[in-house]
Amino acid sequence: MTGTAGATATQDGEAPKRSPPCSPSYDLTGKVGGPSPLCLFLFQNKVVTVDGMRVKLQIWDTAGQERFRSVTHAYYRDAQALLLLYDITNKASFDNIRAWLTEIHEYAQRDVVIMLLGNKADMSSERVIRSEDGETLAREYGVPFLETSAKTGMNVELAFLAIAKELKYRAGQSADEPSFQIRDYVESQKKRSSCCSFM
Repeated sequence: MTGTAGATATQDGEAPKRSPPCSPSYDLTGKVGGPSPLCLFLFQNKVVTVDGMRVKLQIWDTAGQERFRSVTHAYYRDAQALLLLYDITNKASFDNIRAWLTEIHEYAQRDVVIMLLGNKADMSSERVIRSEDGETLAREYGVPFLETSAKTGMNVELAFLAIAKELKYRAGQSADEPSFQIRDYVESQKKRSSCCSFM
């Protein structure tokens, strides 16, 4: 699930598919209208290998359609994980994250995995949202945070891998296993990649 940060990058050569148009459509005031060609979701499957095990993720991209929030909450009601994206060059997309989090807390499963992503990190010269602002918001809601670039692929794989690791851990959790913490994992991987990028 995304905020208003843009399109989903295709993975493994599989083109994203479009869902059928939503019907009925809703305008900004909540009035019901006819079917809308704008109310389309992209979805695709992505397979990630976690500790030698293949984990299949089904990805639904709602493209942050705020005016269809009453429709989209049905799509994340049964979601196991949600990636919330904002565009670092667009303050409104960042401001919308709180509204999405309110919706999630109301409609999503109580134990849903949430990750906050600041997208378009490749456009730092046009940045209006500081990385520190994203980190502060993520800490406030107790979720991991990464800056990503769908264009260059920066941290995209890490985000999916972290989510897959968390879901795998939850599915096979036993009392004698050490606890897996998604936030700790993301932080350790960010530090590792930043120290290695100088070599």
